[in-house]
Amino acid sequence: MNKLPCLVATLMCSTWCIIAQNSSNGHEWIDLGLPSGLKWATCNVGATKPEEYGDYFAWGETVTKITYDWSTYKYGAAYDKLTKYCTNALYGLDNFANSKTILDIEDDAANSDWGGNWRIPTFEEWTELREHCIWTWTANYNNIGISGYIVTGKNNGKSIFLPAAGAYNDDDLDDAGSSGLYWSSSINMTDPYFAWHVRFSADLLFAYSVGRIYGLSIRPVLKE
Repeated sequence: MNKLPCLVATLMCSTWCIIAQNSSNGHEWIDLGLPSGLKWATCNVGATKPEEYGDYFAWGETVTKITYDWSTYKYGAAYDKLTKYCTNALYGLDNFANSKTILDIEDDAANSDWGGNWRIPTFEEWTELREHCIWTWTANYNNIGISGYIVTGKNNGKSIFLPAAGAYNDDDLDDAGSSGLYWSSSINMTDPYFAWHVRFSADLLFAYSVGRIYGLSIRPVLKE
């Protein structure tokens, strides 16, 4: 009996199983050994490689656009005219307010684009990534001249790369190559026209809230 076809089939199956275990809906993830078990995607929404910037989204929107300001924002024509995700009536249209503090799945660009169980990380999940990983700045990722942070799990040594993709203000891309700004799915409950994000540069790494209208990067997460 010729065992070669069986051996080839076994090897092909093994390779496929490895790939399948590390991807969901066609998008790869990395287990960084975090306490929550959360998996982080290897690239941004709109990118196919870790070093690519990908697309930019206003908070709560699922499509890209040319201009990022209040005149084009889906959920409010001004900072005090919000129509969704508003925990303070001072900022809601006609005193609108509700208790929503995390994006609904239909307003989550990660899920809209990638499907399955992919979504934007919460503020708490970004905090976990900051506290349980080593963040190492590089100005030349994989010798291709792209700046950003290599984020390495303290428990297992596995890494993801977050490029310094900048952000859109109006129709201008600012600080690409020097700063990274990544959305969480959490609003600022005191000032709900802001939402929480992680911002970094070569010498800074911190959580901050910024106007929901700006176009920021999105790095999806997965918990199956």
